[in-house]
Amino acid sequence: MRLRPFILRLKGKPLPKQYVNFIGSRSMLEQTFHRAEKMIPPDRLFTVVGRDHLAHSEVRHQLATRPGGTVVLQPENKETGPGLLLPLMHAYKQHPDAIVVIFPSDHFIVEEDLFMGHVELACRQVERDPDRVVLLGVEPEGPESEYGYILPVERQQAEFSIPARPVSHFIEKPHPSVAQELIGKGGVWNTMVMVFKAKTLIDLVRRAAPKLHQAFHRIWLAIGTAKETAVIKEVYRKIESINFSKELLELFPSQAPSSLWVLPVRGVTWSDWGSEQRIVSVLEKRAPLGRFLIFPDHRPLEAVVLSGG
Repeated sequence: MRLRPFILRLKGKPLPKQYVNFIGSRSMLEQTFHRAEKMIPPDRLFTVVGRDHLAHSEVRHQLATRPGGTVVLQPENKETGPGLLLPLMHAYKQHPDAIVVIFPSDHFIVEEDLFMGHVELACRQVERDPDRVVLLGVEPEGPESEYGYILPVERQQAEFSIPARPVSHFIEKPHPSVAQELIGKGGVWNTMVMVFKAKTLIDLVRRAAPKLHQAFHRIWLAIGTAKETAVIKEVYRKIESINFSKELLELFPSQAPSSLWVLPVRGVTWSDWGSEQRIVSVLEKRAPLGRFLIFPDHRPLEAVVLSGG
């Protein structure tokens, strides 16, 4: 909503931000596809889209070439919790043993190769320990008060010599002075890029929000059947809006203390494009996206692209 006036000036109509090309010829969603496809084949890349978005010709055009069965439509926007869980149910139904990567579609990343190298490293961590959920946290450029922070557990034991560290807790949009203190303690910006086994995250949701889990288990059972569309509509009509970060993710450490880990991302220019000021500031300072490197696909991987409600 904060970007609507900016997009109106830029495009002449209220197009959702993820379908806008703020830089270059690709929209934010298309840039996310390009980034994710460095590691993951297009037919394993699931995209969640609000049904109302299809009213825009730009949206239909950008989704037209996606492989069949990979665009998952939400009947209505119920915030980021259901927005993540719905495509996850599809991925889990089709490829239950795969490692899943979550890619929000409103990120600007300059050093994409380096960033995807960190995603690859997180996948290896999950491969070694399937009970982990690994979040990518970018080392801050400064005390940004509009971002969420992840504070890792203090490095005290030799076993933490691996790059990822257990999550201590999450802090949303701290005051600049608090943000500076968090940075001093090793706090990193929460990108919401997550790597995990689908069953692991679903089990964490079951512990933190049993009713939500039950509702989406109904959807999982219905996927691929004649009742799929009707069940999804019924579930969405009944469930409350749930923010994934505030109402689920922040509860996971108390439900399973050893499950959440954070992998610090160094040397990467990352920005969450949620405001006009941030977009303009980044574009004034940074060069366009650089060259790309394709990673070999050596494990079953899925991706879920979060393209909004």
